[in-house]
Amino acid sequence: MSKPKSNNAKTISVALTLCLVCSVLVSAVAVGLKPAQVENARLDRNKNILVAADMYNAESDTAEDVAERFKDFDVEIIDLNKGTYLDDSALADAGIPDRNAYDASQATKNQALSEDLGDNDPAGIGRKPKYAKVYVKKDDAGKPEVVVLPIQGYGLWGTIYGFLTLESDMNTIKGISFYEHKETPGLGARIEEPQWRAKWTGIHSYDENGNVATGVTKAGAPKENWVDGISGATLTSRGVSNMIQFWLGDQGYKPYLDMLRKESGQTIENTDTQANQSTQSKTSTAQPNTELAATLPVANGKEA
Repeated sequence: MSKPKSNNAKTISVALTLCLVCSVLVSAVAVGLKPAQVENARLDRNKNILVAADMYNAESDTAEDVAERFKDFDVEIIDLNKGTYLDDSALADAGIPDRNAYDASQATKNQALSEDLGDNDPAGIGRKPKYAKVYVKKDDAGKPEVVVLPIQGYGLWGTIYGFLTLESDMNTIKGISFYEHKETPGLGARIEEPQWRAKWTGIHSYDENGNVATGVTKAGAPKENWVDGISGATLTSRGVSNMIQFWLGDQGYKPYLDMLRKESGQTIENTDTQANQSTQSKTSTAQPNTELAATLPVANGKEA
């Protein structure tokens, strides 16, 4: 009995049909899940903003709590070089159709919305966005009570993303959070730990001359108004230090913070907390060193 002849065309046709069906199914699932993914990303970001502002309790707060509490914040876009808010007209001129959807990290990939830092790039971010999104919680008088500032900089294995919160004097650090990084688990990744993040609370950003006066020291070498580095995570600690100093400096948010301080009639010298600057040493638990060494226009916006 002769064997049936193979039909290559039929085999290829069946394979292509299966591939097409699978591709359609995968695409349909991806499209269907996209809204949920976007919502989860937004919720995670807002949660980290609240963490940095010391307004989140991980043990009890729900997604509804995060959404409700985040309503207290105004979402603003600022010109980093000028330190001013962008109103709707200025946003349109800058090519930003929606303040809520604006992503400063993505803006660094657009030459029209960013600038090359060249050799003057201590945070290792390559390009700096011309405009940044900030989150402002105001008091009953309409003055900033806390300001949450997105920050980013290169660590050991990649870019670290986080939020830094300043109190109403635009000098005292209220809190800090990190929500995305590639640092070594158990070492550099300890920047996420509440115990290390708590060391930043009460730290002052600037000295009496307006110069950035804080950062991360070498582990075990405490320095007044600085945070002690994480043992075994030298390059991560250095990366966080460079990041903090960059974003608090003239290339970062300093023009904006100076403007807010001026609008409220404050200076670095007369902020209420300046005279009470903490001198407490901030230390971390030692671990084996196994990581490599090295006039403001009114602008209103609510996060959707």
